[in-house]
Amino acid sequence: MQRLIGSHLSIAGGYYKAADAAGALGMATVQIFTKSSNQWRGKPLTDEDVRLFQEAVVRNNLQQPCAHDSYLINLGSMNDELWHKSIEAFVVELERAETLGLVGLVTHPGAAGESEEEDALARVVEAFNIINSRTAGFRVQTWIEATAGQGSTLGYRFEHLAYIINESQDPDRFGVCVDTCHIFAAGYPLGTPAEYAATFQEFDDVVGLDQIRAFHLNDSKKPLASRVDRHDHIGEGMLGLEPFRHLMNDSRFAHLPMYLETKKEERDGEEMDAVNLRTLLGLIR
Repeated sequence: MQRLIGSHLSIAGGYYKAADAAGALGMATVQIFTKSSNQWRGKPLTDEDVRLFQEAVVRNNLQQPCAHDSYLINLGSMNDELWHKSIEAFVVELERAETLGLVGLVTHPGAAGESEEEDALARVVEAFNIINSRTAGFRVQTWIEATAGQGSTLGYRFEHLAYIINESQDPDRFGVCVDTCHIFAAGYPLGTPAEYAATFQEFDDVVGLDQIRAFHLNDSKKPLASRVDRHDHIGEGMLGLEPFRHLMNDSRFAHLPMYLETKKEERDGEEMDAVNLRTLLGLIR
């Protein structure tokens, strides 16, 4: 069973370098930031940036490349200045992803801060209605990421994801990115076949499996229901190998891109992205 496994890779030196790095690692897809994740503004994309990146995607036979948005954006904020700034920034993120020809823009749905979750979720929906009206006709989708629920972060319950999609004026503009570390830390078990089946049955009941567009493949340094977001290498954290074995052999998700977001480091002279990829591919029956 072939899998579209990739990683989040750096665009330092040029967008095309992320695509070439993915190809060199033997990966089938790639996730990038289209600018610094910790800055509001980024350098404008040039025609050459776009051309070189798209040529590298084709050259390396990458499928369904995506981007992740800035960590500064909070569409659930009750602070009007931050909320409007976040809307403007997200529109730019979508424009950049669209220009590069990416299929999805992954985003954390925001944080409630001192507010009630229900109010913050309504604020997210209002923001997306504005964003979607300003980017009508875009092909790139917004992929709402399931979160660990650290602090006041929204998106740690499947119900949050369903609310944002279903209450939006343009539900077809959305999909969901399921992060294995996040949903485990949020309290959804994945270890045994029964637990794995029950978690995705609950997702299907609440959101719908047809809403899943991508996965983030990360083990967790913290235990089930810890509500702490700490990624670990595949099979080396509290999740262990079994959840990834289930996922790698689940034919329902065989067509979906899956991106590693594990620490960039080497072991015995080999990049851990390559080690994690080999581990995952080795689980396929």
